[in-house]
Amino acid sequence: MRYQTQKVTLSILLGNIFIAFLGIGIVIPVLPTIMNELNMSGSMVGYMVALFAIVQFISSPVAGRWADQLGRKPILVMGLLLFAISELLFGLGKSVSALFISRSLGGLSAAFIMPAATAFIADITTLDQRSKALGYMSAAINTGFIFGPGFGGFLGELYIRLPFFAAAGLGALAALISLIWLKEPVRMAEQAMPPDKQVSERNSLSRILNSMYLIALLIIFIASFGLASFESLFSLFVDHKFGFSPKDIALAVAGGALIGAFAQILLFDRLTRRIGEIALIRRCLIISAVLAFLMTVVSSYLTILLTTFVLFVGFDLIRPAITTYLSKIAGNEQGFIGGMNSMFTSLGNIFGPIVGGILFDMNINYPYYFAALVLVVGIILAMFWKKPAWKENNRSLQSQYE
Repeated sequence: MRYQTQKVTLSILLGNIFIAFLGIGIVIPVLPTIMNELNMSGSMVGYMVALFAIVQFISSPVAGRWADQLGRKPILVMGLLLFAISELLFGLGKSVSALFISRSLGGLSAAFIMPAATAFIADITTLDQRSKALGYMSAAINTGFIFGPGFGGFLGELYIRLPFFAAAGLGALAALISLIWLKEPVRMAEQAMPPDKQVSERNSLSRILNSMYLIALLIIFIASFGLASFESLFSLFVDHKFGFSPKDIALAVAGGALIGAFAQILLFDRLTRRIGEIALIRRCLIISAVLAFLMTVVSSYLTILLTTFVLFVGFDLIRPAITTYLSKIAGNEQGFIGGMNSMFTSLGNIFGPIVGGILFDMNINYPYYFAALVLVVGIILAMFWKKPAWKENNRSLQSQYE
């Protein structure tokens, strides 16, 4: 019975996360039309997209503390309601300021939803179950990104603002289901680390600079920067350069993300077992850099779709490869590394759209030249990346705490 209750609770939480990330991606295919309606520049769009990540980045620590103090359920429900309000406001918004307020509320909603949902999952799972459950959470995030652009593009063909009203309805429904069905979890006591192994927050910077972590975290930032720059301006790029419709944009983005998801399921485990995470990341960075540059050269509809699809596969294999690598070497610092992974991803999501938007106003090809250059820096870093003896380290750590 307890297993069934846990399964239902986890399903509701994963559904909430899926809806939240669906809302993030839903704006992509309809953005050019709204941009043209309001005479927005590329840099303004970049700032608007980045504002979401900025607010989330700033608000997450506070929301995390509130989830501990006030409970997981109230913060999660509040986040879902903020999400619904944000999407409704974007659908109704007829001014640039309304859209900026909407994106701010969206970032705040994500800041409430993610820490509360993550802590909720940690509370209802044992240490043995947790990695699998958090893997499901990652899949829910990726699936939201996959369906968001497609959902937005096809509904946008009916009415350009309909996707936002639909997302608002889903957010309100998720909040109601969570309010009725979820029960505040009993918090599990974590296994305490020995005093001589405890690390104070003052040493966070030194841990970031640890050679085991630093290159991986920098590549997380670089990959997130490149993907955010590519994805946030892709709709504007193909609209201005090739005259893509919202449906065309949705097909390119959703199709690429879907193929990337299949690559994660069918290829990722085989590739990491055969060549290892670091070698896979190097190859994916090289492919992504080449294809980001080729986006400025291709001209036919088919080659644009093909380039986009393969580029998404590259990005979608980099993320889980880095996460897997970090989880293997983190030992008893899983929480710290998870937080740093999120932080460096947010930083990439902030600066990618801003820089890309500014460059887009100069020349529509410049964001992709710059993304390719940033990825080349990632390739150079990855060439100096060496894998530590994490197996031995993990065994020794486990033996100390058993």
